[in-house]
Amino acid sequence: MDVSQLRSAIDRQWQESILERLIAYVRIPNKSPLFDPDWEKHGHMDAAIELMADWCRAQAIPGMRVEIRRLPGLTPLLLIDVPGELPDCVLLYGHLDKQPEFTGWEPGLGPWEPVVRDGKLYGRGGADDGYAVFSSLAAIAALKAQKVPLARCVILIEASEESGSIHLPAHLDALGSELGEPSLVICLDAECGNYDQVWCTTSLRGNLVGRLHVRVLTEGVHSGMATGIAPTPFRIIQQLLARLENPVTGDLLPEELHVQVPPDRRKQIEVAAKVLGDSVAGKLPFASGVRPVSNDPVELIINSTWRATLAVTGADGLPPVLSAGNVLLPEIALKLSLRLPPTCDPEVAAKAVREVLERDPPYGAQVTFEPGSATGGWNAPPFAPWLEQSIERASQEIFGRGAVHIGCGGTIPFMGMLGERFPRTQFFVTGVLGPHSNAHGPNEFLHLDYARKLTACVAMVLADHGARAR
Repeated sequence: MDVSQLRSAIDRQWQESILERLIAYVRIPNKSPLFDPDWEKHGHMDAAIELMADWCRAQAIPGMRVEIRRLPGLTPLLLIDVPGELPDCVLLYGHLDKQPEFTGWEPGLGPWEPVVRDGKLYGRGGADDGYAVFSSLAAIAALKAQKVPLARCVILIEASEESGSIHLPAHLDALGSELGEPSLVICLDAECGNYDQVWCTTSLRGNLVGRLHVRVLTEGVHSGMATGIAPTPFRIIQQLLARLENPVTGDLLPEELHVQVPPDRRKQIEVAAKVLGDSVAGKLPFASGVRPVSNDPVELIINSTWRATLAVTGADGLPPVLSAGNVLLPEIALKLSLRLPPTCDPEVAAKAVREVLERDPPYGAQVTFEPGSATGGWNAPPFAPWLEQSIERASQEIFGRGAVHIGCGGTIPFMGMLGERFPRTQFFVTGVLGPHSNAHGPNEFLHLDYARKLTACVAMVLADHGARAR
């Protein structure tokens, strides 16, 4: 394989067709079903998946099958099946559904208005995770052009990942044995610590989302008449959250939410911390004067990859400041998002959190915690020597620097599903969500040069997998 020719073919593909299609994709507001319950009626998901399928069909790969699979009431699934010259199978994964708009986009930028600026494509979904199908097929096409023998490659792009992959199990059941048993899974939906080398995700945290509701009155009452007599729901919520989280350190208190960090993962964390240094915290857009919770990059990485954390991500019952009167509010509801350690049982965690929040409510207030989704994390099996060497070689060849292995603070439900179905499978989990790329938030961007280089690295790993299968 000629690596220079490989990179030229991939760069050309990005310049001639991929970027233009990604720009069109960013314009489509195909929010995940959790954020757009009427997704089917709106038609945006269909528009996005048809855009991707049309591009895939236009690629000159002999024998390739491109199929949009549909099940009643569920988001569609894009399946691309590329026959191989060798036995075995590789599964490449991504998703096309998007997070909602969010606020705070810089002037001239927006979630559905793509802008290319300073080598970055701004807009919702380009980096998380619309580029995945284009990158995967471009890598395969570049290898096919050089007649590099490959195993069968199956690209699977789902459309409910941002909702916890709620529709994916049904699609996997419908596929049955059609996927085969891949010996390698490549996932392009993860983070990268910088844009200077390949980053391999070795673990993912789980996610527990739920609604905490506190009610003290049947209706709002003048605060001058009611405070001092009735407890405020806000004060009760403070007490309840203090049962769950240390308000000073942020440590979560229930023992069911804690696990031991495996020794091999701790060693990887220490290596990654040396590479990243202050940029572990520096990648975040801190307001002026605000400090991270620790100055130790090792502790920050452990916090964000192997420890449970809590974020309040939404509220009902709190009026906007400008329209808030002198009223003791009758009830408040919060949306809680807990990130769970990779090996933490999500059902056990959900039961423990509910018990902690609902037991013995202060002042006899009406308190309920309703878990919405409880998704388990994932801890990768040990790398086979050939795969670890291949990723390292690709990173050195394309970036001139070695690969780094690190856990990811987010959740990719599909990895856990696959790990259970295919316990002997190897995983190469990587992605383009690097410093300031801000997936889910304002000003999300895709670093175009990094995406092109990562595509070449994926191609090199595919070639090595094929060489191993011969």
